[in-house]
Amino acid sequence: MKKFALPIILIIAFTAFFSIFIVKEINQAIVLQFGDPKKIILKPGINFKLPFIQNVVYLDKRILNLDTPPEEVIASDQKRLIVDAFARFQIVDPLKFYISVGNERVARSRLSTIINSRIRNVLGQQELQTLLSQDRTKQMALIQEGVNNEAENFGIKIVDVRIKRADLPQANSDAIYRRMQTEREREAKEFRAKGAEMAVTITSTADKEVTVILADAEKKSQIMKGEGDGKRNKIFADAFGQDPQFFAFYRAMQAYEKALIGGETSLILSPDSEFFKFFGDIKAKQLNQ
Repeated sequence: MKKFALPIILIIAFTAFFSIFIVKEINQAIVLQFGDPKKIILKPGINFKLPFIQNVVYLDKRILNLDTPPEEVIASDQKRLIVDAFARFQIVDPLKFYISVGNERVARSRLSTIINSRIRNVLGQQELQTLLSQDRTKQMALIQEGVNNEAENFGIKIVDVRIKRADLPQANSDAIYRRMQTEREREAKEFRAKGAEMAVTITSTADKEVTVILADAEKKSQIMKGEGDGKRNKIFADAFGQDPQFFAFYRAMQAYEKALIGGETSLILSPDSEFFKFFGDIKAKQLNQ
């Protein structure tokens, strides 16, 4: 008996090992027998199956993310837009899911196709301006509703559908950029022209004001000079009236100072000229010599 005890124990342990399986909290399981579903397990814990006859397929019951490839959408006003969307989904009916799509990879592919198709259908009925405004939220709700209706056939619930990014095609972006650049250059030229015009106006006004100020200053200086000359002449006249002989001598000294500059001035005058009257009798002095 002892000879057969160990093999029996090993067989029992081996059978038990292949009969027990654990379902984690993040999973749900389907027990298959030759590919035919026999049991659905939704709760976590230890479970049993027939060894070598039955196998277990685990499905994730968490909310999963799906990034769809960018899709070109033509709006109702014939404007093109590249839409990059993502979705969040959950497997709510594992049996329907397994029968319809089999695994998560196939499910993601099918959902991507459905989402892109629904996006083209809904957004294609709207103008580009609507797609880029806050009204886009209403359009996303319609997209989610439509995708959910189809995803129910796969045992999937769509939790959310969002647009991550909505861009213009590269050719359109380049054209818009060039148009914006041209517009900005035109505005810059207008601003420069207006600035040059204002500069000319300001310069002309300043030059005019400078001319007026200089003319007023010149006028005032001439008036002041005239008044000064008048006062000077009056002082000279008063001085001449008080002492004519001294005034005549003073005027002669001024004439000598201006005429005899640098000691190199030559004057050809008669000796008895009035200019030399304060030099004495020059003619008599020449005769005495």
